Amino acid sequence: MTQHIYLLFLAVLQGVTELFPISSLGHIILVPALLHWPINRDAGWFLPFVVVLHLATATALLLFFWRDWAALLGGFIRARGRPDNPDSRLLWILFIASIPAGLLGLALAHKIKALFGGFTFAAVALMINGAMLILGDRLRARQPSHSLDNLSWPRAIGIGFAQSLALIPGFSRSGATLVAGIGVGLDYENSAKFSFLLATPIIAAAGILEVPKLFHAQMPSGLLGTIFLAGLLSGICAWASVWFLMHYFHKHEIKALRPFGIYCIAFGALALIIGGY
Repeated sequence: MTQHIYLLFLAVLQGVTELFPISSLGHIILVPALLHWPINRDAGWFLPFVVVLHLATATALLLFFWRDWAALLGGFIRARGRPDNPDSRLLWILFIASIPAGLLGLALAHKIKALFGGFTFAAVALMINGAMLILGDRLRARQPSHSLDNLSWPRAIGIGFAQSLALIPGFSRSGATLVAGIGVGLDYENSAKFSFLLATPIIAAAGILEVPKLFHAQMPSGLLGTIFLAGLLSGICAWASVWFLMHYFHKHEIKALRPFGIYCIAFGALALIIGGY
């Protein structure tokens, strides 16, 4: 099986795990290593390839929530951008909450992945991520006290800081923001919606910054076409994932995160056993 086929498999893996609260970065480290996929993660084209997949995910999120973004932008225009106006408040909150992860990503992303990007750490972090999701279910046992319309600035910024955990392989962006949202009083559905809206500009910005490097990276013949096909495949999987998750969180009022938490703990432990660590 050629490397091109493995890259398409990786695109499906990325498209699903980026939005499910199970850590896409952790899976990209663990799955190819466990299955011995012949993918050179140190190649100059690999990081831009991963970012193409992220950009496809951001596009899927924009397409799924386009009505919400249109309403947010329309309210911003009507309110003439005033942060204290209810019509523009949520867009401002999303912008402010995006800053912590954006700044930390620019300053520390490569250092963090270099220090903690190994197989063993990713497996252990994935297990911790699972425990965090189960804790989120315990927090959800309380009665929700906030909607997105009355989410306070400090609480939103707290969710934004939680998003920074995704810089560490094994921790899920959506998982961290879901649990943080539940912790500040949102229900599953509103927490998921805020999580996905919050993730969109961060994921898109990463793609815009890194994709140009793809055209300057040396790569095997024909790989560029495969990379863009992988991006399309990843975007389709991401759209299907967010559709499923929004319906899932709409229907579940209790213990909605527990299946994902159990999966993360089990897969992380299995990876350590199979990997011989």
